[in-house]
Amino acid sequence: MKPLLMTSSLLAILCAGTTPAWAQDAQSQPKAANAPETQGGAPEDIIVTGRAGTGDRTKAEMSYSVTRIGEETLRLQAPTSVTEALKSVPGFWVEASGGEASGNVRARGVPVDGFGSIQLLEDGIPVQHDPALGYLNGDQVFRLDETIERIEVVRGGPASLFYSNAPAGAVNFIPRRVGDQAEGLVKATLGADSQYRMDFWVGAPVGEWKLAVGGFYRSEGGVRDPGFTANRGGQIRATVSREWERAKFSLDVKRMDDIVGFYTGIPMRTYPDGKIRAVPGFDGHYGTVAGPETERVRMIEGDGSIYNFDNSVGTQVKRTQITGKFEFEPWDGWKIANTTRYNDTTTQRNGVFPNTLQSAASLLQSQSALLGQAPGATALQFRYATSPGQVFDTANQNGNGLVIVGGLRGLTMPVKEVMSDTRFSYRFEMGSMTHDITFGYYFAHIDEDFSRYSSTALLDVQDNARLLDLVAVDAAGNVVRTFTDHGIYKYGYEWEDAHGEQTTNALYLSDEWQITPRLRVDGGVRWETMRARGTVALKKTVNLGTPATSSIITGSGVYANYDNDFSHATWTLGLDYQFSGHAGLFARYTSANRLPSLGNYVTSPTAKPIVQTMDLGEVGLKYASPLLDLYATGFWTKYNNVSFTNYRFDLNTGASVSEALYANTQTFGVELEGTLRPVRWFDLSGTATLEEPKYKGLTYVDATGKSFDYDGNRLIRVPTVSLRLVPGLNLLDGRFRLQASWEYEGARYVDTANSVRLPAYATINLSTRFDISKGLSVYGYIDNVNNSLGLTEGNPRAGEVQNGDAGANTFIARPLIGRNFRAALMYRF
Repeated sequence: MKPLLMTSSLLAILCAGTTPAWAQDAQSQPKAANAPETQGGAPEDIIVTGRAGTGDRTKAEMSYSVTRIGEETLRLQAPTSVTEALKSVPGFWVEASGGEASGNVRARGVPVDGFGSIQLLEDGIPVQHDPALGYLNGDQVFRLDETIERIEVVRGGPASLFYSNAPAGAVNFIPRRVGDQAEGLVKATLGADSQYRMDFWVGAPVGEWKLAVGGFYRSEGGVRDPGFTANRGGQIRATVSREWERAKFSLDVKRMDDIVGFYTGIPMRTYPDGKIRAVPGFDGHYGTVAGPETERVRMIEGDGSIYNFDNSVGTQVKRTQITGKFEFEPWDGWKIANTTRYNDTTTQRNGVFPNTLQSAASLLQSQSALLGQAPGATALQFRYATSPGQVFDTANQNGNGLVIVGGLRGLTMPVKEVMSDTRFSYRFEMGSMTHDITFGYYFAHIDEDFSRYSSTALLDVQDNARLLDLVAVDAAGNVVRTFTDHGIYKYGYEWEDAHGEQTTNALYLSDEWQITPRLRVDGGVRWETMRARGTVALKKTVNLGTPATSSIITGSGVYANYDNDFSHATWTLGLDYQFSGHAGLFARYTSANRLPSLGNYVTSPTAKPIVQTMDLGEVGLKYASPLLDLYATGFWTKYNNVSFTNYRFDLNTGASVSEALYANTQTFGVELEGTLRPVRWFDLSGTATLEEPKYKGLTYVDATGKSFDYDGNRLIRVPTVSLRLVPGLNLLDGRFRLQASWEYEGARYVDTANSVRLPAYATINLSTRFDISKGLSVYGYIDNVNNSLGLTEGNPRAGEVQNGDAGANTFIARPLIGRNFRAALMYRF
């Protein structure tokens, strides 16, 4: 009894004076430093994304689904990437196991990789016009830091009315604003993976102007340690702004020079107990195929020159971004606004990709014909490229006897963009009704170069895999001939060289029609045109005289030109009925589209891409109060001609075959989002997505002419059930917060044939904050507490139509990153 009494007494002291939230006056409650944001119509709950007009609206007043992630919620969640920041958004399935960039988001059942279904915005204008620009995801060129104050996420709804390439939603990262007094913060972070990071932001009024500067720098080995520092670099931004009686102006300049590693799949196995773990000899939680032996490789090109592959560069982004914003209210009820952004970005994206996995014995058997090219040879062997005398044990090397046929891939993508969005808004009354009308014009011009070169390497299966040579030996074990070049099996299995320009023009018109104080109808139409033109080098295969250089793909000297125009209309109509200021009902229908972009041409210039169209419907209930916030939305998505790439690697030819396929999809689902605050010291937040995503009319004919019918199959990678619960404790009058997140993802399929199933998984994260003083706080984080090996991705290089790993006991897949610890100290002034 005594321990129970002591525990009860301690809890009573910590929570002294606490009464149920519904018995307290929300307006009179003091907000503790760094306390979680409240909702229910508070000024900090104003939504600016997915709408235009002269007035403000809160989340509870919106006629579409929107999630707001405030400053402290974001800080406690402490996402390690842009993709991770979106895991609290219902309707989004996110996959961030690849590291800090190059994540995947599936929104409302749309089966598009990367960020092809949603638009990434910063301060209301795209980070990159097309966030899925052919191996260049929008999250690669954007980094989260303490200069960002909050995130607003629009799911479906009017996103495609106001933004290009946003058929299923838009994510808006909103920077901090300078107030009337000088303020700032400094935050230092340490991580168990050799992470050292410093964030800062300082803003102050200087005369009639306001100035701000902020950014971050970090060095991090990486949770999956490649044997070198995988993540290093940072960014800095400076902002100058001024407000007049009827006008606002700001100029923001940001420079990023950053490198992040990219985690690809690892060798996994289904064991007799039914559990999936890494193969023997490989650490599934912290291991990676990349390592010192594949860090730097001199790859021979078709003209005999050298391509210097440097995996320590990983995904390197050097970017200069300049953004200007202007707002002017010439008369009462009128507003003119413009945001213009210029980007100059160069991205180098390198990676070590496990194309196929098989036993060493079977791989040697498949290559037995090579013995005919080595007179006197009696057998084939694998030997270590850096230790030629060490023979690979085909039965049990590294405890597994497996070999990876890997791809060393390097891509270079310089991109320059100009984007401008101009809006004219007018609010007027017609009797007892009001109209808030906006006419807008969006312009974007993109200039992109694209080059790619890849080679095939033979690797053993262990953490930081080592290079293997394929050799022929005589009866005495002497090497008669070597068929590889220091671990490289085939040089040049991929080669691309392209340049393109794209110009987009869009006109849009929206109206928020307040019929009665409780009833509002809003809608709009967007007409968008795009012209793409450019050149793509055609290819040929050359033989430079050695087995490794016998089939190098290179340029033929002939170029294919393209010059295409596309156009399409988007329209949306929504209805909102407010039962009160805190509760309402909305419904919306949207006819959206996604126009092609330069990314559609970089590898296939001769086939004109198609416009993808989709229909989206949603009905939602919303309620917000000091006790409970609850948002429930039922949605329907019909996606026409969604494109996806079927990628297959052929060891015998040394080539990778890429096919662009199209299908229709249909998804019915329910999204739930809410927060319960029964007492001041405890709250519970949660999100849930239940959906049934299916292909419609998908048929496929393989290379042999055999037909397959996958109509009614589940969409790839999309689970039918996604859950996230976040219980939190607020003690010591709000100075101490402890929260956990439990995340569950249901089973998913790797391919459209639904032949490879990824099992369901759950993971737990912990985070805490303690305010040492008014300005000084310490944070602690444990990611993946339960060390879940949940599989987020299969092997897309084995095919996304009919996956080559079907039925395999051992395969390539990408699990969650292992348990990791971080701590941060932040000082606000």
